[in-house]
Amino acid sequence: MVDVYVVSAFSKNNTGGNKAGLVFDRPDLTSVQKMAIAKELGYAETAFITESKLADFRLEYFTPTEEVPLCGHATIATFTFLNLTNKLSKSDYTIETKSGILSMKVGTDGMVFMEQNVPTYSNILTSDSFNACLDTNSIDSKIPIQIISTGLRDILLPVRSSKALQKLKPNFKAMAALSKEQNVVGVHAFSLEESESKITAICRNFAPLYDIDEESATGTSNCALACYLFKYVEKKSQYTFEQGYNLNSPSRIVVNLTTHDNVIDGVFVGGYGYLVENKSVSV
Repeated sequence: MVDVYVVSAFSKNNTGGNKAGLVFDRPDLTSVQKMAIAKELGYAETAFITESKLADFRLEYFTPTEEVPLCGHATIATFTFLNLTNKLSKSDYTIETKSGILSMKVGTDGMVFMEQNVPTYSNILTSDSFNACLDTNSIDSKIPIQIISTGLRDILLPVRSSKALQKLKPNFKAMAALSKEQNVVGVHAFSLEESESKITAICRNFAPLYDIDEESATGTSNCALACYLFKYVEKKSQYTFEQGYNLNSPSRIVVNLTTHDNVIDGVFVGGYGYLVENKSVSV
């Protein structure tokens, strides 16, 4: 049997968020077993945390179908749990991942921030590439559709309004095909909020190529979005995103950017979380 802790990360007012499975100190598990555990749990990602020779912790991330190099919400969930169970003795940590060594920061208020890679801006897509995926009339043509990565490649898709975003009905088979063709994890659709709002944008994230039709909170894609907005919309040091409304799991994701001469040199994603349950699964 394997002990699993279920923690929701990027919660809003201690509800909602995105659940991840956490398994600690089981270096004996094979990749096949880890994937089987992730599949049985059924969450978008499950993190496996072990000792590291290179950092404070080693984290591996599995979806129900394969291993991925990085997962924002599962990492935030991990440090939320370690903080809640008084397993942390300092505020700054490092983690070893397949995306490299990344730094973590835990605030006195329990908010956890995770370093991402600096952005890589890739190709710009036309709205026609979405013809088979969704109603292209909903796309905001004033700003580009672009692939950006701060650890995972996502297509950033601007949508005209939060109402149009809410009404999106993607063809997931076509979107999976587009994701495969563009070598991305998925599509991060967003609508900008009014400038006086404390929320920068409302988002929906689709990753059907990885058997995740929609996800309620995604750290890496919102980091990519912050870098996109820094380049095309407004240069700020902090962006706040909300996601998960269509899944009845409202989530809040905060992204901080550090810059030098208008160039991004640091990307950090942060949020709160809470313990949902612990359970045992067989392998």
